Amino acid sequence: MKTITIEGQLRTELGKKAARQLRSEGKVPGVIYGGAKEISFTATAAAFKPLVYTGEFQVAEVKVDGQSYKCILKDLQFDKVSDSLNHVDLLELVEDKKVIATLPLRLTGAPAGVKAGGKLIVKMKALKVKTLPKFLKESIEMDITNLDLNENVRVEDVKVENMEILNSPRIPIASIVMTRQLKQEEAEAAKGKK
Repeated sequence: MKTITIEGQLRTELGKKAARQLRSEGKVPGVIYGGAKEISFTATAAAFKPLVYTGEFQVAEVKVDGQSYKCILKDLQFDKVSDSLNHVDLLELVEDKKVIATLPLRLTGAPAGVKAGGKLIVKMKALKVKTLPKFLKESIEMDITNLDLNENVRVEDVKVENMEILNSPRIPIASIVMTRQLKQEEAEAAKGKK
């Protein structure tokens, strides 16, 4: 799995005034929690870019005060006006402690319904899972080769080992819908039979 290294400094002063001062210097305050203790740190906005502005699931290795913490992104806060990154919450990965993470969903294969003239509609791009850190992966793959016209695939159809999927099982992930042209062709074919 892809790991991004972020060099950070320990924050000594906490509070709004200190955070505002850090942001004016181009730094972003952050917190690492979930481990033995909570760590407040700061890093440059550029250091967070590869972790924040991506659709991929990645692990961040944050180096603060000579110590290294393996973390995943938990929450982000952006400025309402400038849309710049304001704060980052990271969750430390502890070997024997389960974590909740949102993993991207990769649909593979060419669906039979698309080959028959249908259109693939993707309704979900990620799944929320609960698992041990060692089972985390970049994405969850799902083969949709057998998906036919007017069929859909739901969360309950996803099979992954060592992970508990937290999304509702009946939510559709993707479906193949009939295109307008295919509907017209079927209607004309039905008229021709009468």
